[in-house]
Amino acid sequence: MTGNKIPIFFFFTGIFFLFCQCKQEPSPPLSPKAASKSFQLTPGFNIQLVAAEPMVEDPVAMTFDEDGKLWVVEMRGFMPNIDREGEEDRVGRVSVLTDTDGDGQMDKSIIFIDSLILPRAIAVLSDGILIAESNPLWFAEDTDGDGKADKKTLVDSVYGGGGLPEHSPNGLWRGLDNWYYNAKARARYRRIGGQWITEKTEFRGQWGISHDDAGRLFYNYNWSQLHADLVPPNYLSRNPHHSPTTGIDHGLTIDRKIYPIRPNPAVNRGYIPGTLDEEGKLIEFTAACSPFVYRGKTLPKAFQGNAFVCEPSGNLVKRNVVTSSGFLLSAYDPSPGTEFLASTDERFRPVALTSGPDGALYIADMYRGIVQHGAYMTPYLKEQSLSRKLDRPVHMGRIWRVVPEKEKTAVVEPLSKKAPVEWVTLLSHPDGWYRDTGQRLLVERADPNVIPALRDLLEKGAEPLGRMHALWTLEGMGALTKEICWSALADKNVLVQTSALRLLEPLLLKDPTLKTQLGATLLDRWETAEPGMVLQMALSAASLEQAHKLTLLAAIVKRDGEAPLIRDAALSSLTDQEDALLQLLLKAPDWQTADPAKAIFIEMLASAIFNKGKASEIQALVGQFQPKSDTLHWQLRAALNGLAIQAGMQQTAPVVLSAIPACLNHIDLFDDAVQRQLNRLATGLTWPGKKEEMASAGNGKGLAEDELKQFALGRQQYLSICAGCHGTDGRGIRRFAPPLVQSEWVLGDDKKLALILLHGMEGPVEVNGIKYDAPDILPVMPSHSVIDDGDIAAILTYIRNEWGHQAGAVKPRTVGMTRVSSQGKVVPWSAEELKALPVEKETQ
Repeated sequence: MTGNKIPIFFFFTGIFFLFCQCKQEPSPPLSPKAASKSFQLTPGFNIQLVAAEPMVEDPVAMTFDEDGKLWVVEMRGFMPNIDREGEEDRVGRVSVLTDTDGDGQMDKSIIFIDSLILPRAIAVLSDGILIAESNPLWFAEDTDGDGKADKKTLVDSVYGGGGLPEHSPNGLWRGLDNWYYNAKARARYRRIGGQWITEKTEFRGQWGISHDDAGRLFYNYNWSQLHADLVPPNYLSRNPHHSPTTGIDHGLTIDRKIYPIRPNPAVNRGYIPGTLDEEGKLIEFTAACSPFVYRGKTLPKAFQGNAFVCEPSGNLVKRNVVTSSGFLLSAYDPSPGTEFLASTDERFRPVALTSGPDGALYIADMYRGIVQHGAYMTPYLKEQSLSRKLDRPVHMGRIWRVVPEKEKTAVVEPLSKKAPVEWVTLLSHPDGWYRDTGQRLLVERADPNVIPALRDLLEKGAEPLGRMHALWTLEGMGALTKEICWSALADKNVLVQTSALRLLEPLLLKDPTLKTQLGATLLDRWETAEPGMVLQMALSAASLEQAHKLTLLAAIVKRDGEAPLIRDAALSSLTDQEDALLQLLLKAPDWQTADPAKAIFIEMLASAIFNKGKASEIQALVGQFQPKSDTLHWQLRAALNGLAIQAGMQQTAPVVLSAIPACLNHIDLFDDAVQRQLNRLATGLTWPGKKEEMASAGNGKGLAEDELKQFALGRQQYLSICAGCHGTDGRGIRRFAPPLVQSEWVLGDDKKLALILLHGMEGPVEVNGIKYDAPDILPVMPSHSVIDDGDIAAILTYIRNEWGHQAGAVKPRTVGMTRVSSQGKVVPWSAEELKALPVEKETQ
């Protein structure tokens, strides 16, 4: 049993807080007309009803087909009552809604498929739908044309993993690359030659997924509203010897603040101070879901490319403006204090967003009192739900759409009746829905007669996005050639260039001459390329000849290596060639001057070399640590750090060397820091005649096996996130941050240390009797709340057990509980605030 005065303090304060709140009145269900009056919307917009119960019930996902019909997934089995009775009943369904008279409201509904258990995701194709239910993923077809599915083909028997609704795979989002991606999952799907195939991909998000015009995937978690991939799928995970810490699951904003317009007492942690404000309103995201990048043209220009996020617990939809700088994306709330859309109706539960052929922003409103699944419902929330009658009624639901005030209902022209050559023009449409739909239709039809039109679009098309989509359409049709890709590589637009480079990679396997030509071309162009193209060059370098690859990566990392994403991209392209690049860098004239970013990259290379486990490479590298002086050149010291970190966590048999390296025979000739690393390195090596295990001096000593894994991961995360301010050696950097070595903040209470990473720290701070304040350090250490509990715990475990520290590991659960207990803290801590917090040491 563990104790923690911080949560206990919050608990008892919370009881008092609740006692002092005015009793909340019941929230009876409103008619659609009455509910429409409950909305507060950004000026200049209207919200209109599209459909309501009984036409649609419990909607959780939706998408438009090529003819403007709205397909809605209805999770009618979700929380039938407070005790979940009937949850496994086959009452889920998919309905197809049609606006037959063009007035903007759906007036016809057909149930395409029913008898589903908790369906949660859909993708529409020309000849059927992908539909995910509680566990299986199906392809359902209407073979007789009556509008109802009469054939189901199993695509994946374990798609949903048997998980609970809010923690089970969902999404089925069709990416730019013709694969279907998912949130809360590691699988992607694609149909090739009539057969569905499954492939492993990176894990992403929790509920909902979309992409921007460049094809970058967006997703989120209930506690962190907006994340995205900065690189195309499956690039950074290629090197088995390196674990990337950037590029995938990048948090775009640390802003968690929300602005409801009504009290929100019916949330799971409403009893914890900091969850609700003095008016009972939710302070920050607790149920963020379904991030959607708006790519239409109906909303004003300022709203195009924005990322909208649902918060059903707060009865609102947040707007984020997404910006790009260099290799990174970020986002911000353009109107702090008010939301894009909020409601005074407690039963307004926005859970999914989409756009369609009219360019409006559509909102699926589950419209119910309870949105928290029963498996996670606290006694507090259960009492709230029952006493205020939020458990009834069920099986309601609305679809809304947001349009500019003066916008007239658009006439939707069916696309399925058009000739395939007309679909080619859709690829250059200003609205992303049309571009995506045109690409899908062309790939599914795969009519060879449209290839000339696609090639003509690539050569003469005025719209860069149209040219980019043309490339991926040809890829999906299996009609790409090296000539097409090579020509597109010279395009003036970076999105076309990067797409062409990606698509050239598989063609290089069959054409050595093309591989040589591409390597020379990239070496000639990289210095003047835009950041997006430089990043793709680093990723695509894996396909080049070794000489071109190493030269290109050395040059890119030298110039842009301060960006952790570039370092990870380079390592991802170096499988089994890490040592070759390291040896090149150790001798390269422009790599001799010490630089923190260069040192980090060399350390990463050495870590990968040890992980590879090839004895001859390790023997040769360690042999370069010659005891000719009392220290090592900065390059070799960085390499030693990488080897030692990995050796210290080695859980399999030690790497067998042919003989003891000279440095390990004369450890005493080096300074104390190098001696510690050499001792650690020795624990992961053996050689003939080695009589006993050389002990590790601190640096992870005393950690269990799983904790050593945390330690090694923590070093990787530290180099990407923390080293830029605190230094690779933890001794701090003037004008940036104080030291971590022997810091009482690092070695003290692990929960307070977690609070610093979760929320940041500002103002003066004392470390080892020395007061640090601006301008000697930055005035504020930023929050790292977008990092998940496991990664924060790894960083804390690392810094508490490195540099001679032996403060023990930090569990992810500790970080998670601390995150919950400090909910509502939206500004950085001061040192005095943290000192004033009571703590309790863990006891058995």
